Amino acid sequence: MPHKKLRIAVVGFIAALSVSPAAAQQQLKPIQIESGKLQGALTADQKVVAYKGIPYASPPVEEFRWRPPQPLGRWKGVMQARDFGPHCIQFGAYPDMVFHDSGPSEDCLTLNVWTPADAKPTKKSGGLPVMVWIYGGGFQTGGTSENRQDGQFLAHRGVVVVSMNYRLGIFGFLSLPELDSESAHHASGNYGLMDQAAAIAWVRRNISAFGGDPTNITIFGQSAGSSSVSALMASPLSKDLFSKAIGESGAAFGGKRPGPSSLAEAERNNAIWAEHAFGSARLFYLRQLGEDEITKAAMDRTHNPPPPFRPIVDGYFLPDTVSHIYTDGKQAHIPTLGGWTADESHTDTDTAASAFTEMANREFGPAAGEFLSLYPAANDEQALRSAWDYSGDSFIAFATWKWLDSQTKTGQAPVYRYFFDFASPGDRNHSVEKGAFHSDDIEYVFGALDSRPSMKVRPEDRALSELMQQYWVNFARTGDPNGPGFPKWPTYNSSTNWQVMHLDATPHAAPDQHRNRYLFLDRVWSSR
Repeated sequence: MPHKKLRIAVVGFIAALSVSPAAAQQQLKPIQIESGKLQGALTADQKVVAYKGIPYASPPVEEFRWRPPQPLGRWKGVMQARDFGPHCIQFGAYPDMVFHDSGPSEDCLTLNVWTPADAKPTKKSGGLPVMVWIYGGGFQTGGTSENRQDGQFLAHRGVVVVSMNYRLGIFGFLSLPELDSESAHHASGNYGLMDQAAAIAWVRRNISAFGGDPTNITIFGQSAGSSSVSALMASPLSKDLFSKAIGESGAAFGGKRPGPSSLAEAERNNAIWAEHAFGSARLFYLRQLGEDEITKAAMDRTHNPPPPFRPIVDGYFLPDTVSHIYTDGKQAHIPTLGGWTADESHTDTDTAASAFTEMANREFGPAAGEFLSLYPAANDEQALRSAWDYSGDSFIAFATWKWLDSQTKTGQAPVYRYFFDFASPGDRNHSVEKGAFHSDDIEYVFGALDSRPSMKVRPEDRALSELMQQYWVNFARTGDPNGPGFPKWPTYNSSTNWQVMHLDATPHAAPDQHRNRYLFLDRVWSSR
């Protein structure tokens, strides 16, 4: 039976915008999925049917808190899927994240589906390609109800788009010895990643009812969502659930910062922190605490700073580090597309050449000379540009490169790499010189440029967004982003001289200009 907190409104048919009640009833008959009947709503242009706030697992509350997602029971009547489900409890805030749902809740495991209005239910294969989106936010923030992630515009191109909420922060990634003991797999943590896998498994079981092909699923995500994509490809629990993968700025690979910690390390640190924060690390006690009390403690960065509640090597979902799994060739052998933006992390203040050189000597010692040949600092202007580049590489670009490079070596499937470098003047006070910022590409991929209020949208922005949408859709359909009339996107490997597709005002492919940078960083950071 559904959990008592499951929010279900059972009502009759409704009229869609600009459609008479009789026509809406005829066009939008409820569909049948495994848990019951579901009623969607036409988008404003009447080209797409949106189904929002669909539960894909039981609410992870009370006895289900800090457990893998549990199966969902059936409901009676027709569920009206018109509104986004609440976003999961957040552990931080970003000004560009604007949610359009009822607010934060621990009961948040819902997903959304956008499908073309003329899509028909299918058998087990032969339907439309399916694209499953995973949002970013450092595993601490994020949700599916942002306008920039609206799936209807990609659905215009003949695909079914899905997005899911997954648990964040302490609710999604707490590890404790007692959680380990109660698990049949002797593991704890990574519940947020398990939520993602459960949502994808739900898609495989149900998407044919929406006109989608369960055998042709592409997962795609940005930042922590991209890191999740690389981890889902590595996990033995999820790697066979999808057939293609797209990652935008992120991967679960270490670099300057270490990769995921071990289960033992996470459990030890979390238990010590919980004793200080709550007076006890006993599981029975922690499950009785209110979500607000837990959230407040996990947000305290002053008196008792929390450990990083992020993915770990738990021995179950991730039996080894993601890097090792790829090295051993045990990841999903599927077509992969990925890349990052030009300005993933920039320095707001001037960086003098002398200061940058001092940093190079301090961090790289005898290798500082080689570092400065790759990140030159002959003058202050050059040093500032190198500081921006190194900051972005350290933050996320190197890890993304390492993932794609590893996939070319052991993935046994095509890899395509991009570099997004199309800054928006006047947007977020960024300049053309600084380049495109972290997350700048989301609206382009979703065809949602008008969702960013501060952006001065130009014709070339529209053109690039059209191109990127179709590249992504082509890849979801066939595993190859190329199509008639588009700039040729070569595969990324040694035989093509590591060709990278530059996504800017004049999209074009060119050999990787900075491969030696990443090979250098890989050698130095790996030795540490």
